[in-house]
Amino acid sequence: MTVRVRKLERKRGWAMTVAASILKPTLLTATSRTWIDGEKIPATGGCIVAINHLSHVDPLLSAHFVYDHGRLPRYLAKSGLFTNKYLGAFLTAAGQIPVERLSRNAIGAYDAAVQAISDGECLIVYPEGTLTRDPDLWPMKGKTGAARIALATGCPVIPVGQWGAQDVLPPYTKRPHLVPRKTIVMKAGDPVPLDDLLARPQSAETIAAATERIMAAITALVADIRGEDAPEQRFDPRASGVREIGNPRDEAPVRGHRTNRKRTR
Repeated sequence: MTVRVRKLERKRGWAMTVAASILKPTLLTATSRTWIDGEKIPATGGCIVAINHLSHVDPLLSAHFVYDHGRLPRYLAKSGLFTNKYLGAFLTAAGQIPVERLSRNAIGAYDAAVQAISDGECLIVYPEGTLTRDPDLWPMKGKTGAARIALATGCPVIPVGQWGAQDVLPPYTKRPHLVPRKTIVMKAGDPVPLDDLLARPQSAETIAAATERIMAAITALVADIRGEDAPEQRFDPRASGVREIGNPRDEAPVRGHRTNRKRTR
């Protein structure tokens, strides 16, 4: 079920026009979609859409969700994608923002993201920073980027929970599973309440509190979609000895980190 609730307020530009004309028909054919409460994404003005990360196909699906609700999606994209001359030119024309993960140069991406919000863009962020490492694919511990941008700009943060992308393209695989047709569910929530944190100094404590609120809101939406209780404690790759980027299957398994995990709504 896909309901177009808003028309685009901004011109798409050539790159977005090309992407929409190619990707949207493909996604319509390959998946069925249940979009829930997408109208909670602001129609205009700078905002962050914060989504859990399940699959490498996520950017296409979340872009579809945001586009269907009248906004042009902007991403913080891995800088390596911009090294190809033609792909880099396309991504730049589409308004995407290069970021070097786990690097001091990530500060440049932060500045670019703040500027994008100031320019009224809708920025899609995966606060986990990479595909979830949680063995049951629950949202894991978040990075601070989304919170820092939100606190710096005062923009609304719209949490979105999603489920189903992992059936289209399982994590760290290259072959999509298109038959039978997979169902994608995305549900937007109310803006994450951060107003009381905006007046505080952007200390590590304040940023951590904002990050936790964002992840809690996303997790609650995922639990609602899945009809299950989420783990009481979010999976922390660093504390569990799992590297933060790359395919975790390429490393020795970490034992014991999933024992006695309580679940909660």
